[in-house]
Amino acid sequence: MVAFERKPAYASMTEMLRESMTRGSIPAGTVILESHLATLFNSSRAPVRQALATLEAEGLLGRFAGRGLVVGPGSSPTRIPITREMVTPAAEPGVLPDVDPADAIYYAVERNIILHSLFGGFRVNELALARAYDISRLAARNLLLRAQGVGIVGKGEKSHWWIVPLNLDRMASLYELREILEPVALQNAANSIPPILIEEIAVRHRVAIERFPEVDIATLDELEDDIHVKLLGFSTNHEIIGALKRGRALFVSTKHIQIALKRTALIDPFLDEHLAVVEALGLGEIDAAARGLRDHLHASNTKSLRNLAHFNETQKVEPVDYILSQ
Repeated sequence: MVAFERKPAYASMTEMLRESMTRGSIPAGTVILESHLATLFNSSRAPVRQALATLEAEGLLGRFAGRGLVVGPGSSPTRIPITREMVTPAAEPGVLPDVDPADAIYYAVERNIILHSLFGGFRVNELALARAYDISRLAARNLLLRAQGVGIVGKGEKSHWWIVPLNLDRMASLYELREILEPVALQNAANSIPPILIEEIAVRHRVAIERFPEVDIATLDELEDDIHVKLLGFSTNHEIIGALKRGRALFVSTKHIQIALKRTALIDPFLDEHLAVVEALGLGEIDAAARGLRDHLHASNTKSLRNLAHFNETQKVEPVDYILSQ
């Protein structure tokens, strides 16, 4: 049975922010806003307020003439976007460092589901999943609903959860779908995307490029979401967006395959490819952004198919108590 330490949300936030300020990933002079951190942590303001009060008492944060707190009392205030990557602890690979321990559980469950999907038909036992991680049956169901949302599990007529198989043909088909539809969706969305969002996404990518290869899995997820979900979500063609949801399994699948193969190039060169798309959008070069997105997906397709073939040839899946053969 796997146990995860439970601690108050404010305590986890305090630790993460303290470490980030100490190591300089949130530099001196950065202005900290309670509302922004609440959004970043997907939290209410109360634990954020308590965390900031603790850090202010420790002397890491100070007041200034403007709104918010400043890192390093006496430093000249600088309003720069604070990204998830900046507040993520230097954790071991494969663990999502987040306020809620359930995120770490989900990541482990997602990985096991993905790796089993490469070897044919399996189902997931909800009760065994709850027992494996010492969580409630409802929490286990919520984890599986989250996995269903990205297309890696489904639910049968008898309420049995089953893993959606992933083979070379299906991966190639999903990439072909995205390569055709995503550039169209981006062209359709471009004029509706707020310029401030484009700049925020560009900043997140530049920060990650500067810190490469010290970029964690949580940040990798966020950067993929920036391009393939947030930007495309401004498309007014809801039929295309609906069709693209079927391909979301690609991004979580290819990530776990790369990790299992111990590939170090989890981020490079896709960060540069993403940034080229975002910068073209910022300049109003919509056709260039669409071409860049198409080229990025084509390159990802080639690499992912190669990785999947290599995985099938060289790897085997480890048994998991809550995953059963059909």
